[in-house]
Amino acid sequence: MTAPAAAGERRLTSAGPSLRTVEVARILRERLGDRAAKAPTRELPLPLARALSRINPQLRALRPQLGRYFDATGAKAERVLGWVPRPIEDSIADTAESLIAHGVATGE
Repeated sequence: MTAPAAAGERRLTSAGPSLRTVEVARILRERLGDRAAKAPTRELPLPLARALSRINPQLRALRPQLGRYFDATGAKAERVLGWVPRPIEDSIADTAESLIAHGVATGE
């Protein structure tokens, strides 16, 4: 944060609506084609996810977030720093490409 207008403050570098997992998967399938073939096409209905979260440790950790949206605004960073957020589709696809390139994801 070297811009004088930043004055040592922190900035949220995210903007826009939150996406459901199925929406992220759709973007991956559109952008990565066959490399995202295992991306889900359906989502678990919320009432079922809540019920399963009572017995599944992985879902239990997510229970407070189920059904909630976490939209973000980078308006202050845009206004003060002239920051322009990238399209979410580009960020998701580029992140997936990086994970594949570094062997964290297989792309199969």
